[in-house]
Amino acid sequence: MNRHTRWTVVLAGLAVLVGGCNLDRSGQSNYSWEPIQRTPGLLQPAEQDESGLPELTDTSTLSDYLAYAALNNPGLEAAFNRWKAALERAPQVRALPDPRFTYRFYIREVETRVGAQRQAFGISQKFPWFGKLELRGYAALEAAGAERKRYEAKKLKLFYQIKNVYHEYYYLWRGIAILKENIQLLTNIERILRTRYKVAAASHPSVIRAQVELGKLDDRRRTLEDLRGSIVARLNAALNRPAGTPLPWPKTIEDQQVSISDDELLAWMVQSNPQVEALDFEIARRKHQIELAKKDYFPDITLGMNYIDTAKSTGGRHPDTDGKDAVIAMVSVNIPIWWEKLSAGVREANHRHRAAIQEKAQAINTLSADVKLAAYRFRDADRRIDLYGDTLLPKARESIKATDAAFRAGKASFTDLIDAERVLLAFALAHERALADKGQRLAELEMLVGKEIEEIWNEPTSDDVQNDDGNDDAGNDTDDEPQDTQPH
Repeated sequence: MNRHTRWTVVLAGLAVLVGGCNLDRSGQSNYSWEPIQRTPGLLQPAEQDESGLPELTDTSTLSDYLAYAALNNPGLEAAFNRWKAALERAPQVRALPDPRFTYRFYIREVETRVGAQRQAFGISQKFPWFGKLELRGYAALEAAGAERKRYEAKKLKLFYQIKNVYHEYYYLWRGIAILKENIQLLTNIERILRTRYKVAAASHPSVIRAQVELGKLDDRRRTLEDLRGSIVARLNAALNRPAGTPLPWPKTIEDQQVSISDDELLAWMVQSNPQVEALDFEIARRKHQIELAKKDYFPDITLGMNYIDTAKSTGGRHPDTDGKDAVIAMVSVNIPIWWEKLSAGVREANHRHRAAIQEKAQAINTLSADVKLAAYRFRDADRRIDLYGDTLLPKARESIKATDAAFRAGKASFTDLIDAERVLLAFALAHERALADKGQRLAELEMLVGKEIEEIWNEPTSDDVQNDDGNDDAGNDTDDEPQDTQPH
């Protein structure tokens, strides 16, 4: 056999063995083994530059902040890339092991009847037992599905953080505006008291008390203004911007009217919460691993071919096979005889499967409690909005007007006026706090149930129209300082 023929035989054997990698292993699964592409419509933060981000201005809404964070948050991009990495794992574990090529050079040639053996070439390919590669691929895809759900959970958590801080930022702005109103009110009262004191119509302690109240209100205002930096830093952290980057005051928030029951929320949570769905993928992955562990009871098969380069014999007799190279086909199997090890692997897979089932049950229990608490707080905030906005706050405004008129006419004491002012301040702040709390709790519920809760507006009744006192705190000021505005 000449050199060309020898290498032809070796290459042919290599082609046969490597060709086994292309054997059809299609099953009944719905999984696709095509190269992974980024799903259209998903957030693609890595491909965005600064010019593609929405501009955050005085007119920006909460949706603009959410879009900015979705496109620019590094934690969300990291979760997205973990999902992509998990998808790329599937074709790796499903592929056959690399073929093994072996070369042997005889340092001392082995003399045979047909000639001396000088060198040998070998190639082999291991084939796992039927079904192992498919099960590995399915388990990897289930793991990728779990990573996708973790990515979705990360996105929901990010949106909740943005909404939570945004509503807190709004409350801070409204609190400063309300304190400024009350400071202006007390400033006018203090001026009247000083004028009366000059003509001996008011006592000096009343003037001092008014100035003390002014100092207390101004201190609260300064405290809230100092808090702005930390809240802006929290928003900027979620937006992936420098902590000190200024952000405009949020001018409005939506007071969404929704009709939801605890049973509906709990049903949505079980169906749509990505943490629960991720555990469903984990359970399916563990189930595939049980079947994979059972496959270890069966041997893997290795096919190979060896070629031995043989020289012509140096003896006097030359047989017909003198100098012919040897070509050897080879098959080998591993012998799975360590039954305790294999049985332990199956038991381990079963335990992990049961653990995943219990983890899902525990997650549902914990999330159910969180949903119930968030729903209660949402309803409580809604109740407080109605209480303060429709009842207590209008009455407090009427009280302060009546008391102020009586004070100016000398029919009410300064103590009465201060008490009325304190009540108005407390009710106004409580009303804004309730508005912010409601938005925050709705955002928390959306994170827990894994979907946006549709808004259901309540139609106004005739009683609502008749009870409208006509008070309107809306303002059109667009400056960056808090003003007396009220969202509708």
